[in-house]
Amino acid sequence: MSKELSYLDAIREALLEEMQRDPKVFVLGEDVGVYGGAFGATQGLYEAFGEMRVVDTPISESAIVGISIGAALRGYRPVAEMQFADFISCGFDQIVNQAATLRYRYGGRASVPIVVRAPSGGNVGGGLYHSQNPEAWFVHRAGLKVVAPSTSYDAKGLLKAAIRDDNPVIYFEHKYLYRRAKGAVPEGDAIVPIGVAAVRRDGADVTLITYGAMVMPSLEAADRLSKEGVETEVIDLRTLMPYDKDAIFRSLEKTNRVLIVHEDVKTLGIGAELSAVIVEERFEHLDAPVMRHTYPDTHQPFAQVLEQAALPNANTIADALRRLAAY
Repeated sequence: MSKELSYLDAIREALLEEMQRDPKVFVLGEDVGVYGGAFGATQGLYEAFGEMRVVDTPISESAIVGISIGAALRGYRPVAEMQFADFISCGFDQIVNQAATLRYRYGGRASVPIVVRAPSGGNVGGGLYHSQNPEAWFVHRAGLKVVAPSTSYDAKGLLKAAIRDDNPVIYFEHKYLYRRAKGAVPEGDAIVPIGVAAVRRDGADVTLITYGAMVMPSLEAADRLSKEGVETEVIDLRTLMPYDKDAIFRSLEKTNRVLIVHEDVKTLGIGAELSAVIVEERFEHLDAPVMRHTYPDTHQPFAQVLEQAALPNANTIADALRRLAAY
């Protein structure tokens, strides 16, 4: 049995089910309790579990993550909400210097099973401090797992997997998808394994690698190219670290062309790493340079007309696919 859920409802349902399943799971963050979260992701949890398991915190991301680490070391499984992914930088030291390193520092005798939920991304007119995509900061750090679901199914399944993982997981949930992405989600314990990509569309001519909110416009662009005789295989990474190298290579060996699309800026984004790995390990399969289509190396403007001009969309992705297919 399955039911239609929005991306946001899928996140809420995953939290509810995991808190029911395991009394060691608790939620903390700014306004997650009585208010139900800035976007409503924790609505109903306070009434169901009370203030000891749905904890309103001061406006201090460093404290939120620090408390989570301490609780995890005592056997709990905290799910920390950053009200916006942009402000995760205030807890950066706690994440990258503490949570990410503890297992290594203790020779495997300690684990930090925390999840940091980070509402990220633009296309919502949020401007500088409410639109960033900081995933590359964390993919760079050994000891962290990083996921970025694009569908309701994955939003629920990946959050469940993250909560059960014994390592710190950064869970990037795209704000633009909260009420726009809807789909069938199985009832019960449907887990999406961390580290496994999904092929969203089969194709033999070009491989398009993407994730998060860029999956939908990428699929739209791929459908347009199909009418022009170019079949694009669309791979949704789902997990950014550890990413599914085998899925990427299988597709590349079939199509011999790769386009990487992401909403983060181009310089040292995820696409840079994927491009380098493909060139290093599968250069002989390339019939064209690996191409990247991303946000420009600039800040997010408040003006929506400027933001729309900067964001990758189905039109610009289709243009990039045409250039790559014609190379």
